[in-house]
Amino acid sequence: MQATEITRRNATERRRDTLDRLDAERDLWLSTAHPDHGPHQVPLWFLWDGRAIWMSTGEASAIARNVREEPRVRLSLPDTFDVVLLQGQAESYSASEAPKDAADAFAGKFGWDPRTEEAPFLYLRVEPMTVRAWRGEPELRGWVIMRDGVWLGTA
Repeated sequence: MQATEITRRNATERRRDTLDRLDAERDLWLSTAHPDHGPHQVPLWFLWDGRAIWMSTGEASAIARNVREEPRVRLSLPDTFDVVLLQGQAESYSASEAPKDAADAFAGKFGWDPRTEEAPFLYLRVEPMTVRAWRGEPELRGWVIMRDGVWLGTA
């Protein structure tokens, strides 16, 4: 593996790059846990609405079971060099209870609408409370770019 020179970004640049990726990316990893069954991690499609992440899963899935018992979740974008990790609490909505604008935007992004499935689906909404972002070792210092739901650095 070759070393790549990394230019250290400030909090404003990291925030901008993270928001760009949340708008552009399709997949993320969702990590949940259940007190009896332990950790569970799965890749899911997601929609960023500018404030929160929306995902969908089957109502009977391990994800749904876990967030009912323990709503705290961790999410990560799939790149291991340009790392973005998020933490928050999942709110779940049945397909019929999901806000129309979020469900329509989700269907528009993916060409798939969980509201039309025969089996019941849930929408999960996670508003990040903590966001960490870094590219390589030079950016480990200052990796927290959101704390307690507030972006650090100027917009």
